[in-house]
Amino acid sequence: MIPVKKGLKNGKNQWKRRGIARMPTKFGIAFGVKFLNQAGALVHVYKDGTVLITHGGVEMGQGLHTKMAQIAADALGIPPSQVHHAETNTRYVANSSPTAASVSSDIYGMAVLQACQSIMQRLSPIRDQMPSSSFADIVKRAYLERIDLSAHGFYATPNIGFDWNTQSGRLYNYFTYGVSCSEVEIDILTGDHQILRSDLLMDLGRSLNPLIDIGQIEGAFVQGLGLFTIEQPLYLNSGMLLNTGPGGYKIPTAADIPREFNVSLLENSGNSRAIYSSKAVGEPPLFLAASVFFAIHDALTVARRENKVKDVFVLHSPASAERIRLACGDRFVEGMVDPRDGKQKLWCFEV
Repeated sequence: MIPVKKGLKNGKNQWKRRGIARMPTKFGIAFGVKFLNQAGALVHVYKDGTVLITHGGVEMGQGLHTKMAQIAADALGIPPSQVHHAETNTRYVANSSPTAASVSSDIYGMAVLQACQSIMQRLSPIRDQMPSSSFADIVKRAYLERIDLSAHGFYATPNIGFDWNTQSGRLYNYFTYGVSCSEVEIDILTGDHQILRSDLLMDLGRSLNPLIDIGQIEGAFVQGLGLFTIEQPLYLNSGMLLNTGPGGYKIPTAADIPREFNVSLLENSGNSRAIYSSKAVGEPPLFLAASVFFAIHDALTVARRENKVKDVFVLHSPASAERIRLACGDRFVEGMVDPRDGKQKLWCFEV
């Protein structure tokens, strides 16, 4: 983690104010319903030494298939290039749990591992006879000796389940931890903000794939930026959603990424409750973007103090440009009148 610079200066620019905030997160990993914490996988080893794996998880760009291929390759002692994926289909793996709750690598990884271990156990006598032979040669010999080269793996998360009636049991398998620190600059004339720097540190145990996990952290953080600073549904009095498309509903783009963006993984960490001592990634980093929201709040506190406004104020999420501008408490918004009741208010309308 790169140390955060100290001594933010707010006195050099009349219309710019800076703020800084830190935010920790603790995310429980498991489905809240016990029966969903199960997973299946099917592994086929072909006589040329190639491997086909199928599991109940859905690849949607999060790198799940890549991690499953790594697990299978490690368990079988072959390069990942020899491992291939079949499409996710209930014909092959039935009764799959949803690819959600950030648990897919944990549960499907264990199912794949169990299937591979079953095959390796069947191959053990031949491996003892051919200790210097390649995996392909061992598999070919096993095929000639009519050894089953397919296996089904199944994993059910142990010691999980919470009874809401008695308030007892274990709701989560473990927790993923993280912390972020963000520095922002707001323009008190327009309400615009820029994220000058964000530093993130996540405890992902022994990461299955650090490159994938860092990408997941970055993506979740940017998604959180949308949640806390940009994305705002607007409804008419009739209840109809007004901003239904990209013309009115904005999501983060390249211009919204922090100017300096540092992501680190905690070193020398482990986790005995998941595959290869790893930890789930996916959803846990999203809340770290709240550090940007509270940094904006910190900058607004400075602006309001300079405008001699000392009362406690509420900043609703998302911290849009309108809300930032109206929260500055300066002479431009001081005399605004709420058109609904004619009273003088800082918040002349709810945005």
